Amino acid sequence: PVETDWSAADCFVWQPARQELTPVTRPNRIELALIRGVDHVRDILSDNTLRFAKGFSANNVLLWGARGMGKSSLVKSVHEAVRTETGAALKLVEVHREDIDTLPDLMMRVRAAPARIILFCDDLSFDHDDTSYKSLKAALDGGVEGRPDNVVFYATSNRRHLLPRNMMENEQSTAINPSEAVEEKVSLSDRFGLWLGFYKCSQDDYLSMIDSYAAYFGLQMPTQNLHAAALEWATTRGSRSGRVAWQFI
Repeated sequence: PVETDWSAADCFVWQPARQELTPVTRPNRIELALIRGVDHVRDILSDNTLRFAKGFSANNVLLWGARGMGKSSLVKSVHEAVRTETGAALKLVEVHREDIDTLPDLMMRVRAAPARIILFCDDLSFDHDDTSYKSLKAALDGGVEGRPDNVVFYATSNRRHLLPRNMMENEQSTAINPSEAVEEKVSLSDRFGLWLGFYKCSQDDYLSMIDSYAAYFGLQMPTQNLHAAALEWATTRGSRSGRVAWQFI
């Protein structure tokens, strides 16, 4: 395996086929101040990340809920804000959903790293015949060795329990002890100490996002016209969210 140069970047992507961590010199992220409508979960995630960066214990975090409300953006922005504030060697390592079963290899790579590491999996969920969730459970628990002190795991998902309902029901109907089979599945999300819920935004939240983006980019347009156009845009998209507001701007 190629030795990782941790000073090369603040963000890395895990490439299991080559057994290496590729530095990302220009991460795709926005300023934390631009993420609106999720103040409560933003503060909880920031506090958890700040504790971790300072060398204290921190929770694994599952950010779940509505699409387009800034779950993955928040992880990347909080990482950058905390790293800048503390000056800590805090690295973000993205693990692709399909590479979850290689987590034990990655854990061995990062255990000795001279940095605090947030492992990040975006859009995490499991299908019916997928057993890689067992690798994730082992990684979150850490098995005999325990999860490394310098590692915490953040994931985003549209599902709080990470598994489709029919998968739980099927497991229940074919098991000798149905409740135990469901316990096995649901216990996966229990491995996350923090569950942060993201909900569909109200019209007022949506318009406040529009206003903050417009102010940030210095858009000169009467508020009434801006709001009317933004609401028409949301209607054509069939939803209101931070992503829809960003696309409108």
